[in-house]
Amino acid sequence: MTCKIVFLDRGSLPATLRAPRFAHEWQDYPQTSPDQVTARLQGAQIAITNKVPITRAMLQALPDLQLIAVAATGVNPIDLAACRDHGVSVCNIRDYARHTVPEHVMMLILALSRNLLAYRQSVDAGEWQQSSQFCLFQHPVRDLADMTIGIFGKGSLGEGVARLAQAFGMQVLFAERKGEAHTRPGYIPFDEVLAQADVISLHLPACDATQHTLSHREFALMKRDALVINTARGSLVDEFALAEALSQHRIGGAGLDVISQEPPRDSNPLLDLRHPNLIITPHCAWLGSGALAELSGQLIGNIESFVAGQPHNLVT
Repeated sequence: MTCKIVFLDRGSLPATLRAPRFAHEWQDYPQTSPDQVTARLQGAQIAITNKVPITRAMLQALPDLQLIAVAATGVNPIDLAACRDHGVSVCNIRDYARHTVPEHVMMLILALSRNLLAYRQSVDAGEWQQSSQFCLFQHPVRDLADMTIGIFGKGSLGEGVARLAQAFGMQVLFAERKGEAHTRPGYIPFDEVLAQADVISLHLPACDATQHTLSHREFALMKRDALVINTARGSLVDEFALAEALSQHRIGGAGLDVISQEPPRDSNPLLDLRHPNLIITPHCAWLGSGALAELSGQLIGNIESFVAGQPHNLVT
């Protein structure tokens, strides 16, 4: 029997994919809009999606579908409850960005703490060229050594950031979940981390419990020179509250690789903010040659394991 596989948003994965080692028919599309999903998945046993949503209504019209292979770690676009009800399995990719994301986090921390962009702008403006001495002292520079980083989320990415931060001489605190009455071993109460940390780094999944993990209250608890780093999901941060905290100098700066709507279409208070201590990158922290090779290998491996009757990395 030949298995039909459809990749709904192949253009979202800039990596080479090897062919699965079983009889199959492969169809991919650079992009797929929600109103095209049902038609494109007709007769398919396996759907591959990165960010294209698959809803209950779609599943009702796709009786042949057996597996949704998510080409990412996050499965937010998938209605998991509906998949369970329809007997559709869902698998995802795990730990593929365990080096790239922590490296991106440290890049943002270094750029902000050393005022990299401000000094680059000084050179571009010709201010160094006009200096009467060998260097400029225009912008403050902070050492990472002896700074404290508060990490929210202790998965492979949070642990990876901790290892790199410790190599720079930083003290690491892992924060307990927000609103948790009891503190687990190895964790520090949520509010205490906010108050003590020089850097806050978010590595939590997007769900109802983590929505706006950082908002007005949390920014008010932080040090006035604290840096906020978010390479997880845009929904973890109240963007209006962050824009206000930056504008009013209640925190020292922010480095973001994610925002609430991606790609940005509507007005976003952070994208409209011209603040010298705000760096936004376009959800690229996961990119890297090693990470892409790991992701693509896992994706095809997950599909082959499922077809072989030994499913791997199942979410449902």
